[in-house]
Amino acid sequence: MAKYNIEQDVKKVLITEEQIKSAVKRIADEITRDHADSDRELLLVCILKGSLPFTSDLMKEIRIPCILDFMKVSSYGSETISTGQVKIKYDLSYETLENYDVVVVEDIIDTGHTLSNLLVHLKSRNAHSVKLCALVDKPDRRQIDVKVDYCGYTIPDEFVIGYGLDYDEKYRNLPYIGVLKEEVYLNK
Repeated sequence: MAKYNIEQDVKKVLITEEQIKSAVKRIADEITRDHADSDRELLLVCILKGSLPFTSDLMKEIRIPCILDFMKVSSYGSETISTGQVKIKYDLSYETLENYDVVVVEDIIDTGHTLSNLLVHLKSRNAHSVKLCALVDKPDRRQIDVKVDYCGYTIPDEFVIGYGLDYDEKYRNLPYIGVLKEEVYLNK
């Protein structure tokens, strides 16, 4: 039996492993600079599952105290296009965010539906500030305006996988961000 190599489903590499490392360091430096003089707690909110690798690498590079919590939200299911319907599947363990500067760490910003709703949800919990951090941004797909405070890369409108980004829960383990071959999801 031949072994299956997930890289055979990659059309091209869009962002290399080294480029990701460089963006993570740059963003961590920006977050450190912006929050170094704050007397509030810095709370990184990792949006599961896709931003887990990014959050893990990012927090190792931030040079000020920070705490970590997780949320799981979805607007995709097993589709390649956002449904626009956002569901909070797992919420923060903090009921109030009153003394926190919150940085939401997301893998990708696409239509803006998920993040727009999520930011409203977090602001309603009285956070001192809520900023958005994304490794990749696809502004060509934006349907709702969302301000990205920290961004690694702006990418074209292609379906990307790797470094946490998935298609139907697969490909998250690639160390780079690549474009998924269309035949993988068109033949499903």
